Amino acid sequence: MSVFFNLDRGETWLPLAAMFFAGLVGLLDDFMNIGSAGKGIAGMQAKLKFGLYSLVAVAGGWWFFDKLDVTSLYLPFIHDLHVGWLIIPIFWFVVVATANSVNISDGLDGLAGGLLSSSFLVYAVICAIEGKYSLAAFCLTVVGALLSYTWFNVHPARFFMGDVGSFALGTALGVIAMQTNTVYILPIIGLVYVMETGSVIINRASRKLRHGKKVFLSSPIHHHFEAIGWPETKVTMRFWIIGQVASILGLIIFLLGRYA
Repeated sequence: MSVFFNLDRGETWLPLAAMFFAGLVGLLDDFMNIGSAGKGIAGMQAKLKFGLYSLVAVAGGWWFFDKLDVTSLYLPFIHDLHVGWLIIPIFWFVVVATANSVNISDGLDGLAGGLLSSSFLVYAVICAIEGKYSLAAFCLTVVGALLSYTWFNVHPARFFMGDVGSFALGTALGVIAMQTNTVYILPIIGLVYVMETGSVIINRASRKLRHGKKVFLSSPIHHHFEAIGWPETKVTMRFWIIGQVASILGLIIFLLGRYA
C-alpha cells in the first residue's frame, strides 16, 4: 500500500528503500542457508553480511543527512545536540544495532512478530503526534502485515520470517526512530531486543573471560528460559507482555518529554 499510495520524499522514501535493500541482503543469506543445508556451511559469511548491511545503513544515513538535512539529535536534558555529518555514523549504528537485535529475537514461534507489532504500533502513535502522518500510515501498514503474519507464525508455526523479514523490519524500525528523533526511547520500546542481544554479549564475554563458563544456560535469553523448563509458548507470551509494557512506557516518556 505504501509503495503505491503513501510515497512521501520526506517521510516514507527512506524507510521503504532501507527495508527493501536490507531485505535483499537477508534474502540472499536465506537462499544461501537453504542451498548449504547438509553441507556444513551456515549461509553467508558474517563479515560479508555485515559489510553489505552496513552499506545499506550508510547509504540511508547519507540520505538522512544530505537530502533530509538532519544534523542534530534530541536527547533528554540536552535537547537538540548538533552533530553535523556525524549523524551518518550515528544513523548507521542505530539501524545496524536495531536490525541485528530484531534478528536475534526471531528465535521462537510468534516472538518477533508480536514484539514488532507492539513497537511499530507505538511508533505509529508517535509519528501521528509529531504530524508525520505518512510515516504513521507506513507504521500501521507494517502492523497490519505483521498481525497477518503472526496469525500463522504462532506455535506451531506455518510460516517463518527468516533473515529477509527480521533484517528488513528491524532496519525500518531503526530508521523510524531516527526520523522521529526518538532514539533515546528506542532501547525502552525495544527492551526485549536489548535483553536478547545483551544476553548473547554477556555469554560470549563470560566464556572468554571465565574460561568457558556461561552466565545463561543458553543465549539468546529466550533459549535460557526454555532450558530451565519453560514451554516455548510461555516464553513467547511473557516476552510479548514485557514488550507491550515497555512500548507503553516508552510512549509515556516521549509524551512527558514533549509536553513537560
